Amino acid sequence: MLKDNLVGIISDTHDNRSSTKKAVSTFNKAGCSLIVHAGAYIAPFTIREFEKLEGRFIGVFGNNDGEIKGLKEKFSQIGALYKPPHEFTHNGIRFVVMHAPDYLNNYLAGNDIDVVVYGHSHEIDIRPGKPLVINPGECCSWLTGRSTVVILDLSNMNTKLVDVGK
Repeated sequence: MLKDNLVGIISDTHDNRSSTKKAVSTFNKAGCSLIVHAGAYIAPFTIREFEKLEGRFIGVFGNNDGEIKGLKEKFSQIGALYKPPHEFTHNGIRFVVMHAPDYLNNYLAGNDIDVVVYGHSHEIDIRPGKPLVINPGECCSWLTGRSTVVILDLSNMNTKLVDVGK
């Protein structure tokens, strides 16, 4: 059963279907009503795992995404991919999602954004406060050896880092 207060956050899947499959299972088991992807899918075939998501999907393109047209077309089946940064509201919470942290400083002060999601660095970065900043690290595990995602509970703005590789 989907829970409106739970958001799954993922980044840098880089064609790793095994890790992506585990992340999708984690989000479905938790009941995440929304999944936010901060980019770097690489190829359109990764939709095979993402189409198993039970929650709604929103994502942005990353710097390594090769076939933009194919990715956009395939992912339109489950949600939408946008050019970063992309702002949206979910359950009254204002989000911005980007891949590289190029726009991060623009959203850290004097803004009505509640949650900033980014990726690219493959490094976990979770900073409580307003805005809450979340980089879930890499799902692919290619650089750090860890495959991580975050589950955000909007009812209390708490984050849970989940290592899906274990």
